[in-house]
Formats: sequence, structure tokens, C-alpha cells
Amino acid sequence: MIFNSLTFIVFFAVVLAMHNAPFSWHQKKINLMIASYLFYAAWNPPFVILLWVSTVVDWWAAQWMVRAKREHTRRVWMLISVVVNLGMLGYFKYGGFLMDNFVSVASSIGIVYQPPKWDIILPVGISFYTFATLSYTLDVYLRRSAPAGSFLNYALFVTFFPHLVAGPIMRPTELVPQFETPRRAHSNQIFFGLALLTLGMFQKVVLADGFLGPVVESVYDAHGSVPGMLDSWVATLAFAGQIFCDFAGYSTSAIGVALCLGFAMPDNFRFPYGAVGFSDFWRRWHITLSSWLRDYLYIPLGGNKHGPARTYAALMGTMLLGGLWHGANWTFVVWGGLHGLYLSVERWLKTRFKGFTPGRVTLLALAALTFVLVNVTWVFFRAKTFGGAALVLKGMSGLAVKPEPLIPAGPMIIALAIVGAIFGTHVAMRNTTLEAVLERTPALVLGSAWAVLLFAVIIEQGQGNAFIYFAF
Repeated sequence: MIFNSLTFIVFFAVVLAMHNAPFSWHQKKINLMIASYLFYAAWNPPFVILLWVSTVVDWWAAQWMVRAKREHTRRVWMLISVVVNLGMLGYFKYGGFLMDNFVSVASSIGIVYQPPKWDIILPVGISFYTFATLSYTLDVYLRRSAPAGSFLNYALFVTFFPHLVAGPIMRPTELVPQFETPRRAHSNQIFFGLALLTLGMFQKVVLADGFLGPVVESVYDAHGSVPGMLDSWVATLAFAGQIFCDFAGYSTSAIGVALCLGFAMPDNFRFPYGAVGFSDFWRRWHITLSSWLRDYLYIPLGGNKHGPARTYAALMGTMLLGGLWHGANWTFVVWGGLHGLYLSVERWLKTRFKGFTPGRVTLLALAALTFVLVNVTWVFFRAKTFGGAALVLKGMSGLAVKPEPLIPAGPMIIALAIVGAIFGTHVAMRNTTLEAVLERTPALVLGSAWAVLLFAVIIEQGQGNAFIYFAF
């Protein structure tokens, strides 16, 4: 079940009605958990078992860690949680990838091995909910937080449908306490939540799927065609807009849905294309993942407390694994590696030019440079093969031989206008928040804008495309 479907509208209306019905708070939480399982089962019912296994194992691992009298026992329970969660993730997401690479390595040394076909379906959202549950057991092991006092509250945290399949990646300390006391949205929260849901759907259905997606596909999925410089850049810029509108659209919708039920969820995007530098970019892009990687990977790898060499190694290691988290393909590893390289170079430059304070024009130039370099990394994120990435990069550099025109003039102009508007908006709003802007905007203007967005979503004849990050 996806947000941009009629099925979800009916589902959400029923959930909202049940949540506001005169049931006890305990019954309402049970209703939400059942609804969340139904939401997830709409993709593939058997995979609910994996979700349940992850929930039960991590609940008991945390309980036994607290009861353990010896450090060795605590470590064993922590390792059980890590092995079960990463084991499921590894098998379903990376099994085929590892097998293909094993066959390639064996072939390179003269060993011919023909394995059975790896025909395993990737459970939707497994990357997100395994990270959410792992943060629970790791925080208990590190004594950063106490275990949840109620299994129902913890199980609802894991399964809560707004964030279940594509984030934001919630921490137990952010959501479990909200389940302890009755929650019911007041009228302003419901209106704001529905407005956020509309904005998210506009980003996804109209911008990402309606205008930008076809431009991206005309170049990146044009097998055998050679794109020129203009087409390559336009398609890559369009993908920058598409991936933002698609993923930020999901996060915005999820936050709006949760708010309609009376729950608060953290921001996942803060105008990332207005970032000045790459550390700033990762403070703004997929914030809940970048903070997860920082707390559970970068800092344990040494962070910035053990000298420059260890810091650069930690940066590269974190971003390479972060790239692999996004997909079982070496192109994602290169994408993460490029971001690790960018972060390392930026860190070196900051130590070299310590005390430098850029002016307004310099800040704008640095934001534009950051945006351009981020777009170079998007090539590896979108291309399915290194050959495809090389073809687009060659086109972007102007080295393509006998390029072919692939993008019609009309869609090209629209795509550039949309991406330009996104970049300009992000730069203009990099030091503020959407909430702050809405508070200063007259109600008549807000209502009119909401009506326009809703009308655009309704008339867009989309295919109900799944969100891009569902594949990760």
C-alpha cells in the first residue's frame, strides 16, 4: 500500500475514524498496530513474519541485557540482536549481490561455478525497520536508554505505518514515550497534517512522477543511445529534483499522517540543495539516516577523536557502508565513496583555511558548487551499471561521440524550471523552516496554495508509482 493510492485514502480514513472513536487508549494502540500490520501486509503478507521476528528478538534481547549480571552476557544478547537483524538484511538484500561477486571472483581465477538462480524478493522497508530496531538494542547495550516498559508500545514503535517502509528512521526514545499517554490531534494539527500530506503528494505525484521522471528515463533508460552534454546535464539535474521530491515527498507525507493521529516525527529534509559544503548537505539530507550512521558507525569507528588519519578512514568507511545500505550494487558504493571523498577534502580544506568567513556571494557560489558536485554523485545513484554511468558522465563532460538528442525541448524547459525553483527555494530558506514561513503567511494565501496543490494532485493521471526508496 502506498500513500499515493486510493486504497491508502480509504485505509487512512478508517484509521483516523477509529483513532478518534471512544475506545480506551490501550485499544487504540492495538488498533494502530493491527492497521500497521495490514498496511505492511498489503505488499506481501508472509514478510510480516520477518517484521515480527525482528520485533520479538530485539524486545527480549534488550530485556535480558538489563537483567544480565555479567558484561559478557550483555554482549552476547547484543550480538544476537545484531546477527539476527543484519542476517535477515544480508540474506534478503545482499545475498544475490554476494553470490554474483563470488562467481565473478571464482571465474577470474579459472573456477567455473554456476549457482542456482537467486530468486529472492526484497521485503519492502527492511533496511529501515532493521536500523530502527537495532538502535533500540544498541542504545540499551550502551546504556543510553532504558528498555521500553511495555511490549505493546515497543511493537507499535517498530510497526507504526507512517515511518515503517521508508522512514524517517525513528529512534525508540523519539516515539515510544508518545505511546505512553493518550494522543489525539486537535483541529489545527489535523489541518496542518493534511496540508503536509498534500504537499508530499504534490512533490511525488506531480513533480517527481509527472514532470521529472520521464526526463530522467529518456536518458538513463535509453539503452544504446549516446546522450549529449545538454541532455546528460538536464537528465541528471532532473534526477536530483526527482529523488528529492520523491523521498522528501514521502517523509513529508509520513510526518503529516502521523500528525493527524497526534504524533510528532522528526524532519528528514531541511532544504538540502541549499547546503554549503557536504557536511552541511548531510545535516540536511535524509537526516535520520545520517544521524544514525554518525552515532552507530562513524563515532564507533573513531570519529574525529583519534587524529586526522583515523578521522578520514572513519568518514570513508561510514559513507561506503552508507552507500551499500542504499542498494546491493557497486554503483551505490561508488556514490557513497564519492561523498566520503568530498567530506574528507572539505575537512582538510577547513583545517587549512581555518578562520575563513565567506561573504554572501561566496556562500552562494559554494552552494552552487556543492549542488553541482552532488549531481555528479547522483549519476552513480541512478545509473544501473558503470557502463551507463560512464556514458552519462562522458556526455556531461562534452566528450560524447555522435550524441543523439533524447529530451524534447518542452519537457527539458519544464524540468530545468522545476529544478531551478527547487535550488532557489532551498538557498533562500536554508536558514529557516517551513513552519516558520507558514506562520508568517496569510491564511488566504495558504488556503489558495493548498487548493492548487490538491487540484494538481487530483488531475495528474499517475500510475501510482511506488516511492524510489521502497527499493532500498
